[in-house]
Amino acid sequence: MNKLLASLIATLFVGIAGAQTTAPATPATPATPAAKAEAKAEKSVAAAAKSEAKVDAKADAKVEKAEAKAAEKSSKADAKAAKTKAKAEAKAAKADPEDKAKAEAKAEKATIKADTKAASTKIDANAKVDSLKAKTDSDKANAKLDTNAAKAEAKTDVKAAGSK
Repeated sequence: MNKLLASLIATLFVGIAGAQTTAPATPATPATPAAKAEAKAEKSVAAAAKSEAKVDAKADAKVEKAEAKAAEKSSKADAKAAKTKAKAEAKAAKADPEDKAKAEAKAEKATIKADTKAASTKIDANAKVDSLKAKTDSDKANAKLDTNAAKAEAKTDVKAAGSK
């Protein structure tokens, strides 16, 4: 038993001594300029791509909002035109028999005017959407150009660092 206890204690001391010895220090390999340039390039390209995605998302959201607003304006214009037509036709139906032709002509005129106003409102709403689409397409194209420029610049930086 004494031998067993002695071997356990000896193992314990050897384990402690082994744990206290320092591992040989490995010299840190300095990053090469090419590796640094490549890391920097990847970072700038990622930032440019993120920025482009953000611009695209904002532009798409603006267009969706404008389209919804235009659809709402169009439906309101249609509803108003229908109300005006119904009112004019009801008035024409109530007219005296001798004034019937005049009332129907007036109702027809009101109907045409309501349709024209509704069409005009729709055209204006759609024109606003179209101009916003053109602007957002321009913004998207500029963001794409910025991303491509960042990629090209990163490529040249890596090439330049590799040739040093």
